[in-house]
Amino acid sequence: MAVFLLNNYNPIRTFEKNKQIMSKDKKGVHTGIIEKDADGNYFCGEYLLDYQYTEKSFKVGDEINIKSVIVNPSDKSYNQYPKKSRNFFLANEKE
Repeated sequence: MAVFLLNNYNPIRTFEKNKQIMSKDKKGVHTGIIEKDADGNYFCGEYLLDYQYTEKSFKVGDEINIKSVIVNPSDKSYNQYPKKSRNFFLANEKE
């Protein structure tokens, strides 16, 4: 059995922060432009975007609204993007 420890990972702090982000008085977590880094990761601001969903439905330069985020489960990209979203849509569209 393998055990992975994430530096600076505090599930209680992360939960509280996500709870604050998703408070009911806010429409979404973040609005911004889709970008792609040198490693091929799609991101928007500090949030890693789901690769397959972004590749299929969006393009670099699209403005999106991120509706919810999770802790990034990937050991490869966690240090650069500790938060990940798969729940986002074009900013000019209604969900």
